[in-house]
Amino acid sequence: MSQLRFPEHFVWGAATAAYQIEGAARDDGRGPSIWDTFSRTPGKVYRGHTGDVACDHYHRYAEDVALMAELGLRAYRFSVAWPRIQPDGTGPVNPRGLDFYDRLVDTLLDRNINPIVTLYHWDLPQTLADRGGWTNRETAEHFATYATAVHARLGDRVGVWTTLNEPWCSAYLGYGNGVHAPGVQDPAAAFTAVHHLLLAHGLAARALRAAGAETVGITLNTADVRPADPDSAADNAAVRLVDGLHNRIFLDPLLRAAYPEDVLDQVGRLVEPTYVRDGDEKLIAAPIDLLGVNYYAPTYVAGRPDGAGGGGAYPGTDGAVEFLPPAGPLTDMGWMIEPAGLTRMLERLAADYPGVPLLVTENGAAFPDEASPEPAGEVVDTDRIAYLDGHLRAAHEAIARGVDLRGYLVWSLLDNFEWAEGYRKRFGIVHVDYLTQRRTPKASARWYQEVISRNGL
Repeated sequence: MSQLRFPEHFVWGAATAAYQIEGAARDDGRGPSIWDTFSRTPGKVYRGHTGDVACDHYHRYAEDVALMAELGLRAYRFSVAWPRIQPDGTGPVNPRGLDFYDRLVDTLLDRNINPIVTLYHWDLPQTLADRGGWTNRETAEHFATYATAVHARLGDRVGVWTTLNEPWCSAYLGYGNGVHAPGVQDPAAAFTAVHHLLLAHGLAARALRAAGAETVGITLNTADVRPADPDSAADNAAVRLVDGLHNRIFLDPLLRAAYPEDVLDQVGRLVEPTYVRDGDEKLIAAPIDLLGVNYYAPTYVAGRPDGAGGGGAYPGTDGAVEFLPPAGPLTDMGWMIEPAGLTRMLERLAADYPGVPLLVTENGAAFPDEASPEPAGEVVDTDRIAYLDGHLRAAHEAIARGVDLRGYLVWSLLDNFEWAEGYRKRFGIVHVDYLTQRRTPKASARWYQEVISRNGL
């Protein structure tokens, strides 16, 4: 196979999230988050696992940054834990919480690794959740205040800021089907949360810009929605419905300053959108410099006029849409492996929302890889290498077709707490022994190291 080279300044990196790796849940004034509460609720997380310790990154960050440097990473995307900065989500800033991220950023820069900060990766302070969480408009306003506080400490060294990670998950999984924190099951709450998350982004983006932030963006887990039968009118109508609820409900207000009319009609069947006030869409559409794209698998759907089907994570699809089971090969999460979906998604974004540079902020796969006895702790994760290779080729194909793709961040640097799946799913290119906290680069880490050194495949 011919060699592929990426653009000269292509950004190679890895990504993590605070609650998934930091641990130190009660250290240095950190307050409880919705995930601390959710993980302690019986039956919500696999075997009652919590993020109390996770990968102990809070105490082992220097070791982890050394690993990043060894692998040649040029960028590291991490999230800031809001409960570390403001334990109750409002009020005085906790300097000890900011001190940790100060140390992390300085250590990254000492190793010539560019920090990319995500301000919200799902760990809402529990006190705000008690007041309604993302169903309460005030949470959006508090988020902008929090963003300003973090930038005031780190903005002299951090150039790239993303406001939210995957608001689709926060809204639909947190408030729709309840499989993520805070565990609410209410379609009206889900749509209200969508709007307030977007409003939080807009308010924070403006605050960051006013404070002098160089690059401001947001990360979406956009879905490549495909019809079971491309020639079926019912299946294509199902695609339109699901695409609206997953993609356009976020993309259009962010980049076109208006919710799509067909999506508003769908929302209106379940809840009157009185939470949208005059001027909100203009606030949401604060100019961004970068759109983060998280991609893992495509979504195949069929129209079901017989009233069957439906998906709890997509309010309003009951009786109208069948979500097809994924066809193999699958990852350990049961997700379909289809790299071409990444090419299609990147091309679609570039065509429908031109002028915004793109960054693959997450892409990776969980596989049931465990450390073998010999050599010490080695993990030969050939399935993950094949997955990453295929998706990097798909990204390169998008670039060849004219997409302005600036970089690729693998998910994830470390095996970690995988939300409701606890510690049983491993996404890392570095193996973590959760009993000893020993880190061991997997074969995929060494493969990725070579990709970075060659700037290609």
